[in-house]
Amino acid sequence: MRFLGTRAEGDVVILGVPFDETASYKPGTRFAPIEVRKVSDAIETYSPYMDMDIEECSVADFGDVELPFGNRERSLALIEERLLELLGMGKRVLVIGGEHLVSYPVVKAHTKFFKNLLFVHVDAHTDARDTYLGEKLSHATVIRRIYELGVDICQIGVRSGLKEEFQFGKEHYLLFHPFDLNVLDELRRVAWGRPVYLSLDVDVLDPSFCPGVGTPEPGGVSYKELLTFLTGFKGLQIVGADMVELSPLWDPTGNTAVLGAALVRELVLLLASSL
Repeated sequence: MRFLGTRAEGDVVILGVPFDETASYKPGTRFAPIEVRKVSDAIETYSPYMDMDIEECSVADFGDVELPFGNRERSLALIEERLLELLGMGKRVLVIGGEHLVSYPVVKAHTKFFKNLLFVHVDAHTDARDTYLGEKLSHATVIRRIYELGVDICQIGVRSGLKEEFQFGKEHYLLFHPFDLNVLDELRRVAWGRPVYLSLDVDVLDPSFCPGVGTPEPGGVSYKELLTFLTGFKGLQIVGADMVELSPLWDPTGNTAVLGAALVRELVLLLASSL
């Protein structure tokens, strides 16, 4: 599937963000963008789940953000700058991470263009600590930092985190639904009529389906359950999305990279359906 074309006129933009400065277990998520591109030819352009075809959409690959590894703050600033540029051009952007901290500068840029933004977070982990190992900026703190931007949050599918993080979600998020994805009706009601940013951490999937992740967590959902959930977003105003924490080199079969490419197709089509 040649969904990663180079048409500069693309309304939907794919952008790689190879950043994994704060990975706390298995590093390597920086290799997700390049590995997903490598295997993209194995995926059909047509999605029977969305009933849409990439070839009928205006999609462009804008490559990767060049980052100065070892300089966390400068890297995050460069990510935000690139997003501000693309959003200023009227693009809808799908970010391929990278670890989950990349969502922070990406969402921060979106708040400059979309009022009343709703952040939908699908993940195995709460990622809502105030600090992790003394750091405010970490993949384990990213949701707390996004909450501090004044963005409404829906957190779905989480099954791991501190007791305090679960309590924080119950008290502060617009919608907090742990353990599974069976919440589409309520989510659509909450999201209807407002701009939505979707952040998909692939470790929401059970490691038996997706072993190549930075922090695998048993007890996740199936790929089919995730697809059903994603197709339920059709009709909503999806203004941006990311897919993060894919660490394909930890899966020597290569299947995780293929799964990631398939998810990129679905996310691209979701963005295209919102135009």
